[in-house]
Amino acid sequence: MADPIETVILDLLAPLAPGKSISPEAAARAADPEGWRRTLPKVRAVAVGMAREGRLVITRHGKPADPNQFKGVYRLRLPLEGEGAPEA
Repeated sequence: MADPIETVILDLLAPLAPGKSISPEAAARAADPEGWRRTLPKVRAVAVGMAREGRLVITRHGKPADPNQFKGVYRLRLPLEGEGAPEA
């Protein structure tokens, strides 16, 4: 069964145009409106796992970031056609 955070991320991204992204805060707020700040680390962990599998892209400054090494402000989007899983 999929993680509830994973489901929230995918549900938020599904209606967006290709290349459009969401903030991790939006996912955390959707998952837990009252305790969203406590949920942010879980959103990051789930996003990193999904990015490693090639199912999600973590971006910084509009460019794909390495899910194993990114820091700071980031956004989440679905992979564009032709974008595969990151090189190991």
